[in-house]
Amino acid sequence: MQNLFMPLTDIEMQRLEDFLLNRIDEDAVSEGKDEGILDISTLDGFMTALVSGPSVIPPSKWLPVIWGDFEPEWNNMDEFQDILSLLMRHMNNISANLIDAPEEFEPMFMEREVKGKTYCIVDEWCDGYLRGMKLDSKGWSTAENIEPLLSSLLLFSSEAGWEKLEQMTDKEIAQQQNKIAPAVRRVHAWWLEHRANQSPSHPIKVKVGRNDTCPCGSGKKFKKCCGSEPTVH
Repeated sequence: MQNLFMPLTDIEMQRLEDFLLNRIDEDAVSEGKDEGILDISTLDGFMTALVSGPSVIPPSKWLPVIWGDFEPEWNNMDEFQDILSLLMRHMNNISANLIDAPEEFEPMFMEREVKGKTYCIVDEWCDGYLRGMKLDSKGWSTAENIEPLLSSLLLFSSEAGWEKLEQMTDKEIAQQQNKIAPAVRRVHAWWLEHRANQSPSHPIKVKVGRNDTCPCGSGKKFKKCCGSEPTVH
């Protein structure tokens, strides 16, 4: 596996997005099923929430959200490790950016051109962020002061919000979009400080055996959870 702290190149980013979309066969029946995450913008929002929240979420918890009901059929272990490294590198880059240079962090919003005019599309990114929050909804709910910060984000990820947006002008919508990145930076900073205050002064290292209960909280044995290998077809 490559250096997991190396930012993705444009080519690698495109390869990852192509993989997310093409993992679902054209002939597959997707109606009524969860297609998971299909684009980089949603993935970027999802991972931003994962690294910004109250607790560390292991891959055994967030990978199933990315796949939905369409987990890839891996040809070999190298193929799985290659995609996993791309995912981990992108997540680590988001985390490093928010910690080391938060003022430079920008969400990967989409753009759409209509009649020669370019519009910023934030819906997918916001949806991804909410998916990340839901993986630890109990933890996020303990901070009542955070929801108001994310009010603009919620506008673009709920039916009630979309109804409000229909009553706004393009300028007003753009103003709401511009509030998302600063709010996300503040939320990350709040949880970062909160976790630091809750952490013991000396880190505790726990050695986990393959037959021990997995520390991720799933209740399964480590070898059946985070210590397991993916199914290869």
